[in-house]
Amino acid sequence: MNVAVLGASNKPERYSYQAVRLLREKGHTPYPVHPALTEVDGLRVWPSLRLIPDPVDTLTVYLSPQRQALIAEEMLAYPVRRVIFNPGTENPDLAERLCQQGKAVVHACTLVLLRTEQFLTAGEP
Repeated sequence: MNVAVLGASNKPERYSYQAVRLLREKGHTPYPVHPALTEVDGLRVWPSLRLIPDPVDTLTVYLSPQRQALIAEEMLAYPVRRVIFNPGTENPDLAERLCQQGKAVVHACTLVLLRTEQFLTAGEP
């Protein structure tokens, strides 16, 4: 599964870095997204969602609601099936707008979902 990691970090102690690594370990293809980085864990970083060349199923968010506001329209326009808001990134207004577009919205930790084998099914009806 292709997964965009919005707010990816190149610092190994950050959860977004760990998510990129664990997604790979679990057989998924992560697409780190950060406007100021070029590489995370050996992977190319995309400066914005719209520049990712492949279809992406899930967007996992590691940006504060304040930072999300800067790219909310890009997140809304991005064609994904599911958006995961990790702890600390909860954004009820944006989540509601995403739901209105038919996107599944999950409030959970991507790392926990991956480690407990719930990543593929979280957000399913």
